[in-house]
Amino acid sequence: MVDYIHLEHDGKLLLVNDNGEGPAIPKLGRMKWDGDTFLIRLPTIEEVKKMGIEWDLKRKNVLVLGDIEKEIIIATPKIDWPKNWAWKDSVISDSAVDPVARESVYRTIHRVVSKVIIQNNKKMILMAKASRGFFTGCWTLPGGFVDYGEHPRVGAVREALEELGISIEISDIQGESGDVIDGDDGVIIQQNIFTSEGINWLSFTYSCNLDIAIEKIKPKEDEIEEARWFTKEDALRNAVSMFDRDAILRLEN
Repeated sequence: MVDYIHLEHDGKLLLVNDNGEGPAIPKLGRMKWDGDTFLIRLPTIEEVKKMGIEWDLKRKNVLVLGDIEKEIIIATPKIDWPKNWAWKDSVISDSAVDPVARESVYRTIHRVVSKVIIQNNKKMILMAKASRGFFTGCWTLPGGFVDYGEHPRVGAVREALEELGISIEISDIQGESGDVIDGDDGVIIQQNIFTSEGINWLSFTYSCNLDIAIEKIKPKEDEIEEARWFTKEDALRNAVSMFDRDAILRLEN
């Protein structure tokens, strides 16, 4: 049974009070309030129907908070921009907002990763076997989370240096992340939600060339178990990330 509905439109979120009346607006930095229940929450489907709001389903997320499990519909309302609704960003800073609503907002924020396909002069692809993280013991393209305030292209260069001790250069014909660098960055932008938890991944995968012997690559000891050059076919057989596989498949032979 669906517990709540997360209605969001252009940064605005529909919230209600404990009686199901809305829109309710969070208060920045609120830590204390009267009563022993949360003051603001997501609405139920029935409460939304009473408001006369129609909506388009996007997906359903399952939230597990301690011993509590909630199913949330994520949907787009069929209305003009709801200027009287709460700003999505304001939900996190009000402790009087039900944790389910705050967690739902958290789940709908993109997780941005940046990776790079590095090829040598034989068109072989450099991959790393992770020793920690999501893909422990598996082969992946060099890369990882984009840091706060960092361009994805810069993140890919940084990750290659941190993980493998190699300096790469990725083309940047528009100078988006600094100086103009001629060439084709081969960027592929992908988005997916892989589990019922609803974490939304946004991936930037770039391409560059570097002809370096495997002996000169120095994997980071606490993060990368091994680095190895693979043919395109072997890279596809070993890659476990859907983003990696899709990016490799798009390479020209």
